[in-house]
Amino acid sequence: MKGTRLLSGSVSRQTQSLSASLSTGTGRSFSVSTSVPPPTPKPVEDYGRFTSKTSKRRKPSAIRALQPFLSIPGMISLGGGMPNPLTFPVSKINVELTDGTSLSVDTPTALQYSGSRGIGPLVEFLTELQRKEHCPPQTSNERLQVCVTNGSQDALTKTFEMILDPSEGDALIIESPTYSGTLAFLEPFGARLVEIPTDGEGMVTSALRERLDGWDEARDGKKPRAVYTVPTGSNPTGVSMSEERRRDLYSIAQDHNLLIVEDDPYHFLQFSGKRKKSIFSLDTDGRVIRFDSFSKLVSAGIRMGFASGPRQLIERLELHMQATELHASGVSQGVLAALLLHWGHEGFEAHVGRVAEFYRQRRDAFVKHAETHLAGKIRFEVPDAGMFVWMELLAPEGLEDATDLIKSKAVEGKVLLLPGSCFFPGERKSRFVRAAFSTASSEQMEEALKRLSALLS
Repeated sequence: MKGTRLLSGSVSRQTQSLSASLSTGTGRSFSVSTSVPPPTPKPVEDYGRFTSKTSKRRKPSAIRALQPFLSIPGMISLGGGMPNPLTFPVSKINVELTDGTSLSVDTPTALQYSGSRGIGPLVEFLTELQRKEHCPPQTSNERLQVCVTNGSQDALTKTFEMILDPSEGDALIIESPTYSGTLAFLEPFGARLVEIPTDGEGMVTSALRERLDGWDEARDGKKPRAVYTVPTGSNPTGVSMSEERRRDLYSIAQDHNLLIVEDDPYHFLQFSGKRKKSIFSLDTDGRVIRFDSFSKLVSAGIRMGFASGPRQLIERLELHMQATELHASGVSQGVLAALLLHWGHEGFEAHVGRVAEFYRQRRDAFVKHAETHLAGKIRFEVPDAGMFVWMELLAPEGLEDATDLIKSKAVEGKVLLLPGSCFFPGERKSRFVRAAFSTASSEQMEEALKRLSALLS
């Protein structure tokens, strides 16, 4: 549900439900997710199409392969070089929640090496969470697997290395604009980036279809085999891809045999009454690899994320884990596992509901203050998820690029924002600016927007 705001004292286009939520203060609009049959399956027959030469050369670690046998009763290990826990100076890890509840972490497991996919109870919880939340059709043949990672950024970079051969001219389809952290990896990595425009409903899938249908390798180079998207509360635009476009994107992926890389850290931070269906929930074929994060839900410093997808791809990702960090932090996994098992799935749902409501209120405060102090100076889409507002600067007159204004003058005026150039390959000129409403109080947001207004005068 979108509302474009032209802040000149009037609203140029706005949905009725969002208008009601802002005027009544309830903050709740209720989108209706119609029951649509899943796509006709076109199963992926060869996952080698989606893997790089480096990934194909990876072999299981002989040492890591011993890990599953350690849980067999009576097994005596003279194999792997595991440190003796008698030498560890920490004997117990307890965590106190904000409500005063004390949780005991499985300390011996947290402090020792573990399987590369993650600690067993945590992997089981997350697998069940994906089945409950997304019901991906591919789970019927038990192909779904998850792998716990040191934040979803870690999983993403490993996946890009798994699916792309820059030296072979491989290309990746991305949204324009897109997440700057992804560009920070992909540009020096050398991958060719095929940009598809976005609007108030996310990626313009008609433009994607037209681009792929007309692809000429003699003219355009190797045809892309994968598409990367942040479909919910996109960073930086704050908009969410409509369910119709999610289905269209999946259909395009089937027609052109693409892998979909679904980066969805804001999935649980949706502000309407019903969460949009993920692209993962449409995956009849096993052509979606999905990334979730606990940074926005539990803690950023805990660095916990996880990848979900078909066994053939998650196993490739696991081999990369074995060759690099071995596994995600055991202590972080232990803390997260203790918390999730304490909550259960109902408790987790209650928690993410509270977090989404918290950010919904912050969003509403930002919109209110922007309307008051920036009328006629900016235009933006009211975000329906996440933490960001993507603002087009309409003033000062003749402005082509906001970079100097934001990096110099705004800093001098003691207000921090990000220039839109950060979210395009090559940091090309942009009149857009990204604002985050996640940490500032309502009073701080108002003061910041007053300062921005003065700069734009």
